Amino acid sequence: MDMTIEYYENNAADFASSTIDVPMESTQERFLERIEKGAYILDFGCGAGRDTKYFLSKGYRVDATDGSEELCKIASKNTGINVRRLLFTELCEKDLYDAIWACSSILHLDRRTLAEVFYKMHSSLKDNGIVYTSFKYGEFEGYRNGRYFIDFTKESFNSFLSECGLFSLVDEWVTSDARPGRGDEKWLNLILKKD
Repeated sequence: MDMTIEYYENNAADFASSTIDVPMESTQERFLERIEKGAYILDFGCGAGRDTKYFLSKGYRVDATDGSEELCKIASKNTGINVRRLLFTELCEKDLYDAIWACSSILHLDRRTLAEVFYKMHSSLKDNGIVYTSFKYGEFEGYRNGRYFIDFTKESFNSFLSECGLFSLVDEWVTSDARPGRGDEKWLNLILKKD
């Protein structure tokens, strides 16, 4: 089993309790204002299901997936929908979703796999589909605290995006980590549009 997935299987309850109540409304709304009311969203790497629950409460159709079996169980309980176990590389839908929400999830892929997953996300979106994603802000790539991370700055992400040639950058902004005691950690938030 991949070390990162293993980390989440072993720490699912702690991870869920530390993230389920993190206030994300301003980011969630910034994403939702780009899509139609009632649009079909994929919560891609949904963790404990915090964002799925929010989108459902606002009247959106949501599919939620996670690579960790344990987190799928927790998220299914939290959201009242069946959360599917799916690795990012297993996404295979075509022209199905209006938007993909990949909040601090695909940051666990190496650069080559991330490019492959961008292609899969592109395929699974309808024309002009929207993606929200976020990465830790920086230049690091490798294992940190038992999980694999790829960090980006605005510059390095823009160059990655132009290498992929699949999406246009619609919006980008940097925030501090919203979890208690983590405010010195910065996040790069991105909204992309399918070309």
